[in-house]
Amino acid sequence: MANHKSAIKRNRQNAVRRERNQANRSRLRTLVRRVNEAVVGDAPDQARAALLVAIPMIAKAVNKGIIHRNAAARKISRLSRRVNSMAGNA
Repeated sequence: MANHKSAIKRNRQNAVRRERNQANRSRLRTLVRRVNEAVVGDAPDQARAALLVAIPMIAKAVNKGIIHRNAAARKISRLSRRVNSMAGNA
């Protein structure tokens, strides 16, 4: 339990930031899932559209400190590769 004023304030700030980070991380996972579902569902146009929405949000998550920049690059690369390989097969 925090006893000092500064520690009490720090706990409040951490709680607000944790909620914000969880919301942003959840939003990010939803967007990635939509891309993957479109790829599995064999809908190239829908997958491309979902990817175009997901990429800027992944980049924004890096700026907000939600995920590491290398993790973001890896996610973008893997999603792009899945969508592009799908378009190549169709």
